[in-house]
Amino acid sequence: MLTLTRAVRVYACAEPVDMRKGFDGLGALVEQQLGGQLLKGDVFLFVGRCRRRAKVLYFDGTGLLLLTKRLFKGRFARPWTQEGAASVELTVAELSLFLEGCELAGRWKLSPPAFEEKELALTPAV
Repeated sequence: MLTLTRAVRVYACAEPVDMRKGFDGLGALVEQQLGGQLLKGDVFLFVGRCRRRAKVLYFDGTGLLLLTKRLFKGRFARPWTQEGAASVELTVAELSLFLEGCELAGRWKLSPPAFEEKELALTPAV
């Protein structure tokens, strides 16, 4: 079972990928095309041209995991709708929805932005 926290960053390749690629081929795409670092712990999603297959590449600290899903009915959403982008950033929840077949995942932000701590400027009361 793959358990990911919200702190993990998920990137979907913004163009169709040859689904015959394995660890090495997808790892090269991550570093050369997406500009990511494979061993950093980010999750990378790849979808084939016909959108019936998807692969997830992830380094868990001890080795690489390559998860593959093939749909027998329907198609995955198109994560490559943004013009000129090398990748589309998703949340872990959006990745889960994507793999379940949600057609909106990757097209619109479905999750709220991550909480960011900001310093408040306190003004003295008069």
